[in-house]
Amino acid sequence: MNWVVRIGMDVVGFLILFLTFPPTLLPAKAAGVLPKNLGFSSANSTFRIAVFADLHYGENAWTDWGPRQDQNSDLVISSVLNMENPDFVVYLGDLVTANNLPMPNASKYWEQAISSTRNKNIPWATLFGNHDDTAFEWPEDWFGSLGVPSIQCSSSQSATGSEQMADCYFRRSTRAELIQLDVQHNLSHSSYGPRSLWPSISNYVLEVTSYKHPELPAAFLYFLDSGGGSYPEVISASQARWFQQTSAQTNPGARIPEIVFWHIPSQAYSEIAPSSGSPINQPCVGSINLEEVAPQEAEWGIMDILTNRTSVKAVIVGHNHGLDWCCPYKSLWLCFARHTGYGGYGSWPRGARILELVEEPFALNSWIRMEDGTTHSKITLASEV
Repeated sequence: MNWVVRIGMDVVGFLILFLTFPPTLLPAKAAGVLPKNLGFSSANSTFRIAVFADLHYGENAWTDWGPRQDQNSDLVISSVLNMENPDFVVYLGDLVTANNLPMPNASKYWEQAISSTRNKNIPWATLFGNHDDTAFEWPEDWFGSLGVPSIQCSSSQSATGSEQMADCYFRRSTRAELIQLDVQHNLSHSSYGPRSLWPSISNYVLEVTSYKHPELPAAFLYFLDSGGGSYPEVISASQARWFQQTSAQTNPGARIPEIVFWHIPSQAYSEIAPSSGSPINQPCVGSINLEEVAPQEAEWGIMDILTNRTSVKAVIVGHNHGLDWCCPYKSLWLCFARHTGYGGYGSWPRGARILELVEEPFALNSWIRMEDGTTHSKITLASEV
């Protein structure tokens, strides 16, 4: 085992994934484009998406407040699902706080994060945030007089004390391991994405099909891994080229609307952000503006590509828990989601951004649904009327 640790668990996780599925035998969900199984259900229907951001499950599992805040997050998700009845759910990264939980529990908390959606038989897709595969951070007070708290690390309930301690190695769950867990569910539309973009994993596109013409797309949803955790917080030049090439192939002429999701805001968000603490004035729309944008470390071309593509209507990000605004940027809208989970920093009321697609004539509407049932910040992000 020592040689594995020296190599680095991130590399091992990736090798396990691609040794398990050689290049010629990669599962369908590794291709980056999924089958046409999302779509409008009737001529007059809409396609509604609930975006759950920054859930941060698994924090301080050895305390009372850790499990309690996870239960509160469950309630927020269930409440939004019951009130909005979405056709699809996007998990916008930071499903878990990996730096606060041991590896054997990571899968347990990932499963908890998606359980409410799965139990309601709603399809979903995930992408990665900067906390999902961050290394475990040892609390300083564990080395004080009280010592390390009693934690069951083994996944086996019958494991003896010595077996449990042997399993307490507190290493991170890799992106490859987490996505492999997610895609095993029939309702998951998540994807490994092209292996050429490694260490970035969750890069893929989904197609929302037309009701009148089910063989044709009505919209495309793009998912990009904005890094963080085990590698720098960036969307790489390779990812930007992948988007450019893939969008040109799947949507030649840029005739079909496209929406893009990732976790960490690009530097363009900082350019248009209202001053922290100031009112959110038109044309921006939102309710909280209580911190500075924490952007990616560098720009490697993705924003230039997006703003020169007229079919891209909006980019949706999370990461900043104290922001929920949408602001126009050149030819598109840049939007924050809403802090959904009770994990992570901040005590602002929780909620979720809702996206509503209308097929004919096309429109993209959005609002925030709060845990108490109220809605606010309604906006039309695109309209052909």
